Amino acid sequence: MIRDELNKITERIIGIAFDIHKLLGPGFNEKVYAQALKEEFSRNKVKNEKEKNIEVEYKDRLIGEQRIDFLVENEVILELKAVEYIGKIHLAQMLSYLKTLDKRIGLILNFANTKLEIKRVVNKF
Repeated sequence: MIRDELNKITERIIGIAFDIHKLLGPGFNEKVYAQALKEEFSRNKVKNEKEKNIEVEYKDRLIGEQRIDFLVENEVILELKAVEYIGKIHLAQMLSYLKTLDKRIGLILNFANTKLEIKRVVNKF
């Protein structure tokens, strides 16, 4: 997928997230924001998979599983947080998801503060 198409998807996700944060504000747990996103994705006809399990392989052997919050339009991994700030551990977690699923772009959205915090993570392959 080309960069412009990925940018359109991420802009759409961010717009929806801003609307949710404006209406709900901070203070809820991640599951509340995830359900609101699921509702808005449905309303806006945004293809998504919520709480998608992904298999982790090592030397062609399955060694574990991880779960991502959303895969949007089969291209963008979306991880939700309700924490004080997005730290290095969250960025590393997203990068591992991107590498495991061989995806290019991930967004981490932190709903915990008065201003929605957004981090865009790029897998350079």
